[in-house]
Order: sequence, then structure tokens, then C-alpha cells
Amino acid sequence: MNAKDPIIYGLKSTQNMMGMYLADLSDADLVVRPAPGANHIAWQLGHLIHSEARLASIVSGAAFPELPAGFGDQHGPKTAAVDPPQGFGSKKEYLDLFTKVREASIVLAVKVNDSELDKPNTGPLAAFAPKIGDLFVLLANHSLMHMGQFSVVRRKLGKPVLF
Repeated sequence: MNAKDPIIYGLKSTQNMMGMYLADLSDADLVVRPAPGANHIAWQLGHLIHSEARLASIVSGAAFPELPAGFGDQHGPKTAAVDPPQGFGSKKEYLDLFTKVREASIVLAVKVNDSELDKPNTGPLAAFAPKIGDLFVLLANHSLMHMGQFSVVRRKLGKPVLF
């Protein structure tokens, strides 16, 4: 095993889990808040997609799909608490875009060499993920952390417990 293997596994496994967490949810379910003021799944999905494309682009050789115009703003702090939620996409749109962005992260992780993983991260989360390898791990952990929040919505909606 080399240093990239667990990174690639983490990115792929959390990508697969995302599909599992969303499989039995409707578009309407994506904008259900688990509690007043809490972020709904649609906002969180957009946040994950936007932040992954932005953060992974710090790594040299990164090539990520272009996000729709205004996507970052729609999934930023100003829209998180707006009720009723407006302007959010469908489950299919989010899953398609998440898959494209995550696949780009996986391709980048495969392409990067071990010495690059040890280089300093000079991006906005350098204090939290000081090396490029740490940044890749953060991408997988970030999506998993939000899926944990999806579990609360799933419980509220009476969906089966997955893990």
C-alpha cells in the first residue's frame, strides 16, 4: 500500500455512501430542515460540491468541472437560513455534479505523486490541513461529516437507518 491508496479509498467510499444516503429521498426531502435554522440537505450538497472543487483546485494539475453560474452564492452563508428555501436543485442535479467533482478529485489523487502529498498546503485551510495529503483526507471527511447530518433528516422523515 502506498500513501495514495487510503486517500483514494476514502474519496471513493464516501462517494458511494452519498448515493446511499440520498437514494430514497425525494427532491422535496432535500429541503427539510432537521431543526429550525439548521441547514437542509440541498444547501449542504451544494456547499460540499462548491468547497471540494475550490479546495482541490489548490493542487497543481487539478481540472474540475465548471459549476453553474451563481452556484457558490446559492450555497453560501446568505442562503443557508432562508425560509422557505428557494432556488435549490434536484437530487439528480446534485448527485450528477457531486459525482463529477468527486471523480475529478479521485483522478487528481491518482495522478499526484507521494512527494506532492507531503508539500505544504498554501490554501485557505492550511492551518486545518497543513499538507496536500491532509487536504485530500479532508475532502473525504468533509462529505462524511455532512452525511452524518443527513442522518438526522432521514430519521425525521422516517427513513431507514443506514449505518
